[in-house]
Amino acid sequence: MKKYAVFTVLMAVFVSSCSVSKAARDQRNLLSGTWTLEDVSYENGTGNFKSVIFNDAQDICFEGSDWFFRDNNSTGRYTIGSSSLCNAGDRFIRWSVIDHPENYSSQLQFKRIDEKNKDMSGFGYRLNISTLTANEMVLKSNATIDGEVINIVYKFTKKS
Repeated sequence: MKKYAVFTVLMAVFVSSCSVSKAARDQRNLLSGTWTLEDVSYENGTGNFKSVIFNDAQDICFEGSDWFFRDNNSTGRYTIGSSSLCNAGDRFIRWSVIDHPENYSSQLQFKRIDEKNKDMSGFGYRLNISTLTANEMVLKSNATIDGEVINIVYKFTKKS
């Protein structure tokens, strides 16, 4: 009987540690759907910046890109339009929301997957959720340039 009680307690701890917080669930629900990345800008730095984002394309290629988040299986995609600087097409992702209650912040994390939902690389990306409403989302990530921390700001509007 004692072993059963210990096992039950261990399972309860395991299940609760794997559960998603209410805040993260609410944000997942808000994220679900299609968004347009309207603008990529830079904070906390001086000068003009140009960068390759998510090991994929130049920042300008992401402006106007559509992002789709499916919350029932945590998959989605972003689609880059065609131009002379950009390799157009769909990029498939697996995503989640990480809630950090200790500092009242959350992050969107994602990694690239192929059309069959298999991981393409061993690493992913985390973006700080600065604003998330039914119609607007602002995400931020940090980059270091010449020892100076710069925030890359991604401004989205909801399509559907």
